[in-house]
Amino acid sequence: MDPDVVHFTTWEPAQNMRQKAADLYEAGGVFDVIAEGDLVAVKLHVGELGNPNYVRPFFVKQVVDAVAARGGRPFLTDTSTYYLVQRSNAVDHMNTALTHGFGFAPFIVADGLAGENAVAVDSPGTHLEAVEVAGAIHRADAMVVVSHVKGHPLGGFGGAIKNLAMGCTSKRTKLAQHRLVGIEVDSELCQGCGACVEACRHGLARVEDDLAAIDHPECMRCLACATACPEGAIAHVGRENLGLGLAWAAAGVMSAFAPGKVAFINFINDVTVLCDCLPVPSERIGPDVGIMTGFSPLSIDAASLARIDYQRLNDIHRTDCRTQITTLAGLKVPGRLDPALIEV
Repeated sequence: MDPDVVHFTTWEPAQNMRQKAADLYEAGGVFDVIAEGDLVAVKLHVGELGNPNYVRPFFVKQVVDAVAARGGRPFLTDTSTYYLVQRSNAVDHMNTALTHGFGFAPFIVADGLAGENAVAVDSPGTHLEAVEVAGAIHRADAMVVVSHVKGHPLGGFGGAIKNLAMGCTSKRTKLAQHRLVGIEVDSELCQGCGACVEACRHGLARVEDDLAAIDHPECMRCLACATACPEGAIAHVGRENLGLGLAWAAAGVMSAFAPGKVAFINFINDVTVLCDCLPVPSERIGPDVGIMTGFSPLSIDAASLARIDYQRLNDIHRTDCRTQITTLAGLKVPGRLDPALIEV
């Protein structure tokens, strides 16, 4: 279980990718993190309704079956979203999971019916006071983190680190990470038209004295108001701060597990500009690359970024994709920015 090593297999359209994945998992020793009787969280993103870009269910079932074969007790899991989509509570989230084909194993929404189930752990970040790990994930004995690599409007990209930092934490911790990014309203440009008010699904934006006010403490810094503004008066500042928050929260989640009890699988196919959280797909970035495995979120995301055109994502999202991995490296999390890559 060397955190400095990442195993990799290429995506080959003319080959059996399920068999290639099985060979990769065997070579990489992915399921060595599991002991007989372990409650094993298989952490995934089931995709938002309307967006087809998520890890295919048959790949995830392959992981579940392998965990069970090792004597583990696997369950699929994710947490509810802070924003209002078809995964913002346990009922809608479970229905989305079933609709997308993830009915082959128990699906447990890790933070409870409405986000009430979480356990606080220490945060290594100076501007993130605590990290609340979703209760079912905190209680698990081991975890296999299955991630789909893609772009993200504020973080630049999402992979294993984001799957930990956002996908394994409470709504409060999700909000705290997003609020590390600031919002500014240019009073010279703003016409007080109210387009931002109409665009805000949470009803948090308002117009006061003929000027947009985006200052509610529950604002999660989504891009809806800025995108809707016809004058370009609303700007997100300090976008790179989300990368800091992702690293701090990911380190917090990892601290909830004993060493050697978390494995990572990154799928680098259908890589798109935007994330799987949206109800519509977005433009693809380059060809399908392959599948990676490892035991460090730092190493596997560093290796994944090196195989995609992340500079293009940097330009599109006006941030640096590498902030989250360089910050995680600075926290002394096991792994490397230049991991050894073994092709299977």
